Amino acid sequence: MALSTGVITNTRDFGTASSNIVVSTRNFDLVNPVTIMLEVFASVDSSLFYTAYLTSYVVPANSFDVREFFIAGNVAYEVQLDSSSVNVLFTVCGINEFGNLVEDQRYSHSELNVIPALGPSM
Repeated sequence: MALSTGVITNTRDFGTASSNIVVSTRNFDLVNPVTIMLEVFASVDSSLFYTAYLTSYVVPANSFDVREFFIAGNVAYEVQLDSSSVNVLFTVCGINEFGNLVEDQRYSHSELNVIPALGPSM
């Protein structure tokens, strides 16, 4: 099942801008590792989105993974995630240049939107 944050505005006009995105993944399966596909779209002008990151990684059984992605200079972004298991929880957070959490850019698993598949947002 693919999930998306939806398009997130990332400007100081609406609070604090994020310079990085932190994606945390928790695999609750006690036996099987899980493969994660992650795609980050970003925009420097809110009209054209480009693929900033496209990566795949494995989270071992009964463990977690935390990854950070640089997005400073983009006025909007979207994080899309897909996993090979239903025993996975994601959290996506924006952090500012000082490493502080940007409160209005924090998405727990239940706040992510179900999408048909990873792909372009525009």
